[in-house]
Amino acid sequence: QVTLVESGGGSVQAGGSLRLSCVASGSTSATYQMAWFRQTPGKGREGIAAISFEGGRTKYDDSVKGRFTISQDGAEKVVYLQMNSLKPEDTGIYSCASNGRLWPSLDPDVFVYWGQGTQVTVSS
Repeated sequence: QVTLVESGGGSVQAGGSLRLSCVASGSTSATYQMAWFRQTPGKGREGIAAISFEGGRTKYDDSVKGRFTISQDGAEKVVYLQMNSLKPEDTGIYSCASNGRLWPSLDPDVFVYWGQGTQVTVSS
């Protein structure tokens, strides 16, 4: 069992920045990648960014490329999401997820463990 806990959400104005963190604990030896997902009433759950602990391979949704950066501390099983140039459409509940696959994925169906999520609100 893996437990994921997110932190760092909040409210910012458009153009601002936030940094999210996600800490994995429990049976993490088989955790090879972690990812961030965003959930909104209109779009449902969408994959934002993913990273593999082996080699640091990353994958981003087109909507956040150039603005968001995912990074990791593999030894501590911590993943960060630096969000810059935030837009109102970035508003949502951001959750992290993990699985034992080597290649980063933005498909929520391949993730096993999920955090509770943290709210991000961007005002115009």
